[in-house]
Amino acid sequence: MEIKKLLKRSKTERYPKTLKLFQKFTYLTEELSRKKLNDSTVDHINSYIEDLNNSLAKQKKYHTDLRDAYNGVLKYLRKNEKIVPKHYYRNMWLAIGMSSFGVPIGVAFGLVFDNMAFLGIGLPIGMGIGIAIGANLDDKAKKEGKQLDITL
Repeated sequence: MEIKKLLKRSKTERYPKTLKLFQKFTYLTEELSRKKLNDSTVDHINSYIEDLNNSLAKQKKYHTDLRDAYNGVLKYLRKNEKIVPKHYYRNMWLAIGMSSFGVPIGVAFGLVFDNMAFLGIGLPIGMGIGIAIGANLDDKAKKEGKQLDITL
C-alpha cells in the first residue's frame, strides 16, 4: 500500500505558519513512504490525509487540524510501530534523569555535607546520566531503522 499525498490548499501560501506545518507534514509522509510499514499503519495515515484533503474548514481550523494530524501520526508511529523522530529518547530521558537520578544524588550530597544547598549539584549529574541513556536508545533505534529523519 502507498501513502497518499496531502493536497495544498490555495490560500496556504498566505499563512507562513500553516505553510511550514504543511511542509513538515509532507516531508513526514515522504519519509514514511521510504519505510516498510504495516497496512494498518498506512491506512491510519491515509485516513488523516483524506480528512485533511476533504476538509472545507476555514484557515484557523485547518491549521489546527493539520497540527493534530501531524502529532497524531507521530504518536501512532511511536505507539504501534516503535518509530520515533531524531533525539526523541534523549529529550525524554533528560527529564527522567534529572528527576530520577539527579534529585536523589543531590539529596545525598546535601545530607553528607549537612547543607541542603548541595541539592542542586545532583541535577546536572542526573541530566548527564539521562542524556547518556537517551542517546544510547536513539543509536539503537537508528541501527534498527526505527528512526525518522525529522526533529521535533
